[in-house]
Amino acid sequence: MTTLAGRRKRRRGDGRDAWLLVLPALVPVVLISVYPLVQGILLGFTDAEAGLNQVTNFNGLDNYEKLLHNELFWASFRIGLIWAFGVTIIQFLASLGLALLLNADLRLRWLARTLALVPWAMPPVVIAIMWRLMLNPTYGPVNETLRTLGLPGDINWLGDFSTALPAVIVVGVWAGMPQTTITLLAGLQNVSGDLHEAAAIDGASTWQRFWHVTLPALRPVILAITSLDLIWNFNSFALVFVLTAGGPGGKTMLPMLFAYNEAFRYGNFGYAAALGNVMVVVIAAFLFFYLRGQARSRES
Repeated sequence: MTTLAGRRKRRRGDGRDAWLLVLPALVPVVLISVYPLVQGILLGFTDAEAGLNQVTNFNGLDNYEKLLHNELFWASFRIGLIWAFGVTIIQFLASLGLALLLNADLRLRWLARTLALVPWAMPPVVIAIMWRLMLNPTYGPVNETLRTLGLPGDINWLGDFSTALPAVIVVGVWAGMPQTTITLLAGLQNVSGDLHEAAAIDGASTWQRFWHVTLPALRPVILAITSLDLIWNFNSFALVFVLTAGGPGGKTMLPMLFAYNEAFRYGNFGYAAALGNVMVVVIAAFLFFYLRGQARSRES
């Protein structure tokens, strides 16, 4: 009995020591992440507004009912889905092609790999300013190149209803390609060369080796990076805010931009927090499917 009691006492002591070791890292996480998240969730159930001496009252689900009937919110949600899926899919295809190229035995491959990382080293605000200059309808190099080729060179890429969203998607693809490319390149370098050699001996073509050997081996990496890219892209704010601020006419109004305007332009903090809560639920759903896919890939 004494021995059992001593073991239990030692276990309690080990548990306290473990908590003491974790506490320095846990406190900042709670203060910086968990506490604001809880505060934001609670704020979404109030009528909080900007202004001095404003009385905040609990209003239940009123904000969510208002959101449900807000056509502008649903329009921004639809645009956010088009943006997130469009950027993620194009980004994956372009990054896969670039990763295959960087994985080949080419001269100056080290330089190409370094240049592929350049967008990763640039803040989103700097990328947006650079692309605003490039897409300028009057003196931008994109329109200058089109005029040189004898094509229409007076396109207002970021100011026209029909071109704003596609142009922003292209910028998003360019900005997000480095991390996707490097992740896929790391996956390609882990594909066994023996499998390719065996397939080549069996008479498989380059395309057949890619389809039946490379892609199946890359499946866990592809699932991970595309799921994370989808979450990151759906959360985008700074890049599109600097590029178009949601214009023209709301054609690039992502949900995060809509929430920002409600909070800091119109002062509807409670309403904006409710919109943020909806975004948390959507992102949590993306994360659930990502984790379930990861679990299935590990089982297989």
